[in-house]
Amino acid sequence: MASHGPSNERAANGGSDAATGRGSFNTIKPDPKHSWTYSTKMAISFALTAVMTAVIFVMVLAVVWESQFKAYTRSNMQSLAQSAADTLAIGYDTAGAWTPDVIASAASFSVSSPDAGLQVLDADSNIIYDDSQGMSRHGDSGATGATAVPTGSESVVTASIVDSKGETVGTVRIWAFGSDALLTPSDAKFRESSYSAIAAAAAIAVVLAVIIGYFVSCSLTKPIQCITRTASQIRNGDLTARTGVRGTDEIGQLGETFDDMATSLEKDLKLEHRLTSDVAHELRTPLMAILATVEAMQDGVLPADDEHLETLASETRRLSRLVDAMLKLSRLENGTTELKVERTDVVYLVKSLVSSQHQLFHEKGLHLRFKDDTAHGECQADIDPDLIREAVVNLMSNAMRYTDEDGWVVVSVGSDHSDAIISVRDTGIGIAKEDIPQTFSRFWRSDVSRERVSGGLGVGLSITKEIVDRHNGTISVDSELGKGTTFTIRVPLNRGRRNLKQALQEKQQEK
Repeated sequence: MASHGPSNERAANGGSDAATGRGSFNTIKPDPKHSWTYSTKMAISFALTAVMTAVIFVMVLAVVWESQFKAYTRSNMQSLAQSAADTLAIGYDTAGAWTPDVIASAASFSVSSPDAGLQVLDADSNIIYDDSQGMSRHGDSGATGATAVPTGSESVVTASIVDSKGETVGTVRIWAFGSDALLTPSDAKFRESSYSAIAAAAAIAVVLAVIIGYFVSCSLTKPIQCITRTASQIRNGDLTARTGVRGTDEIGQLGETFDDMATSLEKDLKLEHRLTSDVAHELRTPLMAILATVEAMQDGVLPADDEHLETLASETRRLSRLVDAMLKLSRLENGTTELKVERTDVVYLVKSLVSSQHQLFHEKGLHLRFKDDTAHGECQADIDPDLIREAVVNLMSNAMRYTDEDGWVVVSVGSDHSDAIISVRDTGIGIAKEDIPQTFSRFWRSDVSRERVSGGLGVGLSITKEIVDRHNGTISVDSELGKGTTFTIRVPLNRGRRNLKQALQEKQQEK
């Protein structure tokens, strides 16, 4: 039997099976079960880090510090043995032999180091003093049965007793009671205390790491949880929800980016709803006119003469222009329109365009003028001349449509160090201040312009904006009711370059 695992997995997560045509979709689980929280994981990570640090520290101590400590204790024992040998050598030189008084002087070293055993041997390796047998510490010299003397070189230090003639007359041997490593009980206690202190410090470090990890994880997860809640609200239809997370770190930037995305999403959905309404409205008007005329002709109310057929043809052409404009705008927005960039003199391009449009403006009773604001009479830029020409024509047509008779339309070209600047200024009806942000929205016309019979399709400025955006440029509008409007296009002189600061400022203005 064939396995259905992959298909089931796709179905569980939302997907389809091309072989069967079956598909499914599931919403996201609200609360995943049987999973550690991020705070718990962070606290455990900090704790494990502290434990590993303590373990590594103890290992280093066991390898390095332990050997250094043993070398230190051996050095102390060696110094004690050498001091005893030097003292006994002086006594030997004075007495000329190993007399009881000279041997008895070794007892002072036994008293000074009660945790160490001491032997004195003569030149023939005979033991002449041994405090492990009780000569100074455990009773008289006849006492026996005390601690055995270690024989390994690692457990005993020796020092030669050399007289004034340079001859070796004896040897001093010293070792630690109860230890094969020259560690006295006090040394062993110190070592044990050191390890206990390290263990206590490690335990405290682990506790502090857990506490710090908890608070750090909480500070990190709080904005993340806020973003998650906001995402859930948006998913459930609340497009006004925002995280409010701000900051210069990665999480702050994530919050700001998320809010920007939510704002764009809200704006796009609103535009989509408005587009649906506006398209229906714009298409309904000519369709209703066509339908009414056709029905009237069918009912014999209106004759099927050239006049009424021309009305039908006029409304049909309007529908065709509207569909073409929408198709062009859609292609520009989707990036499917090929941008044919070439080095072009913007001054010559716009000047020739103004010349070709001059007669049309004159027939409308308007004054059209070209103004060259460049320093050398030319402005070379990397542009698609056909698209830029279309953008300028849209602005000029808009100016002509909303400028009263005997008004002025001035088209100028200038440049700065990075951009070519094209402006179209008119003395028309203007745009209300509250309507300016909607100027480039598709199918939008102000209340004043809607009252004019000469109103256009409502997508010309949207197309112009998309053309400018495809050139990595900007377009702005400055207007006052009753005094006129100025549209300004800025496109980079060199393809792909744009003033980042200006772009950010425009983004903030759009918000």
